[in-house]
Amino acid sequence: MNVQTPQVERTVRLDAATAGHTPAAVRTVVAELLRREDEYGTHELEEYVESIVDNEVHERLGALLSVPATGVTSLVTGGADAFRETLDRLPVGPGDRVWTTPYEDVARLTALFALRDRTRCRLDVVPLDAHGDLDLEWMAARIDEDVALVSVAQVPSGCGIVNPVEEIGRILAPHRALYAVDVSYAVGHLPVNAARIGADLLTGDGWRFLGGPAGVGFACTTPRLRSALTEPGPARYDQDLPGTPHSASVAGLNTALLLHGKEASAAPREDLHPQLRDAVDRVAGTELIAPGRVQAGVLAFRHEELTAARLRRELRAHGIVLRKTVAQEMPLYLPGRGITTALHASLGHDTTARDIARFGQALDAIVSADRPAEVVLPRAVGGFSAPATAVPSRTSRGSRGHLTLLRQAPAAAKP
Repeated sequence: MNVQTPQVERTVRLDAATAGHTPAAVRTVVAELLRREDEYGTHELEEYVESIVDNEVHERLGALLSVPATGVTSLVTGGADAFRETLDRLPVGPGDRVWTTPYEDVARLTALFALRDRTRCRLDVVPLDAHGDLDLEWMAARIDEDVALVSVAQVPSGCGIVNPVEEIGRILAPHRALYAVDVSYAVGHLPVNAARIGADLLTGDGWRFLGGPAGVGFACTTPRLRSALTEPGPARYDQDLPGTPHSASVAGLNTALLLHGKEASAAPREDLHPQLRDAVDRVAGTELIAPGRVQAGVLAFRHEELTAARLRRELRAHGIVLRKTVAQEMPLYLPGRGITTALHASLGHDTTARDIARFGQALDAIVSADRPAEVVLPRAVGGFSAPATAVPSRTSRGSRGHLTLLRQAPAAAKP
């Protein structure tokens, strides 16, 4: 008798913005180089990587970011590390102003607070317009030569808004302000053109959407920035940026960049983002954390009753992997809106429409299972028949997607 083994569907990874699903070729390269390091030692590995991939990495980074292949990119342990180390050498003083945004993540915001405390500069937060977008009119009206630095994330870590980094670059171009842009959550699924952005410092991580190994990122700098920075000691910024990544990670990033450049399917399908949004929005009790008029790649949401931790665990039991985010990931935005925890879904290069459908079905099933059954009042009251009345005990979604609270009438007092 032939016994058919039921096929188990693959795990749906909706966490590419956290640590992308690393391609097999990248894992193979990293594993092989770690083996070589164990056999021949660290110095042999460094020489091997330098001779084989060093020029390739910068050439591929240049193609990815639309910058020259040499002289402007540095390999670092991560974009946040490069940003912090740059600020440590930024010559600002008490009369200077620094601009950040409500969407700044905690790592970069911590570095900005340290800069403010050390130099006594003023730290201003760019306001948002009615849609949740950065107020470009405010920026254009207030930019002057006292603004020394402007820090913006193209896509923030805690939600999927796409900030208008190119438009901001055009506003800042005639002025003194140095422009720092974080593309960690954009590169690999959105076009990143350093020349059009006009950033003096462009930083990013090699893991996330690019699919490289953890612990390696990049910094792209302009001559204007390099000439402005103070010296840290005997090493120059353009020769030896602190936080050098492991050689095996560099080789892994090199392979990830090669795959990204060769394969048309290497980037996530942005046409799936509306489907992802709809999968969440149609489930009762969900709230999208999706400010702004342009969204891409990442979707944050929460449920009015079920905690993010519980939803994440139960989705994992259904074979769906998401990330939980906390309010302090974006301290200037999430806490002020009463958000303590949320879920964070992001599209990977291998995400399919079927994956999103499975996610939506699982989310709806989890929420529906938690919703108590309707309470039906007795039909016979004092010898007369009363119509059956269903009394919802929780919130239900209105016809336009809003949450409508239906309250049960208070019970009559006992005699």
